[in-house]
Amino acid sequence: MNLLRAEGAAGMVYSPLLMEDRGREQEDLEARVGKLERLADSLNEVPDEELVETLGEAVELLGEINARIEGRLEAAGEESREIGDLLGGVDFGPFDEALEEQEARERTEPGV
Repeated sequence: MNLLRAEGAAGMVYSPLLMEDRGREQEDLEARVGKLERLADSLNEVPDEELVETLGEAVELLGEINARIEGRLEAAGEESREIGDLLGGVDFGPFDEALEEQEARERTEPGV
């Protein structure tokens, strides 16, 4: 994740390349799942002598799909930790005080 630091503040930066990478990765994953589905659909028609090879191909595809999913989960976990770290450094005191003041005004003003 890209972060800019200015005057003690941190912010996330939009990266079109990152979005393109995710789009390509999603397309690749969908293509692999589609290939796996076609393999599964064809199992009834595969001659017995080719069955082991076809199942081996299916297992290989499942391994690739699983590795990609695990990679995405790991990346999401890292991003979540980074966001937690950023939020941990934010002082919400002024916001909380303003919210409490607004709620107190609403309780004391009739018709609000």
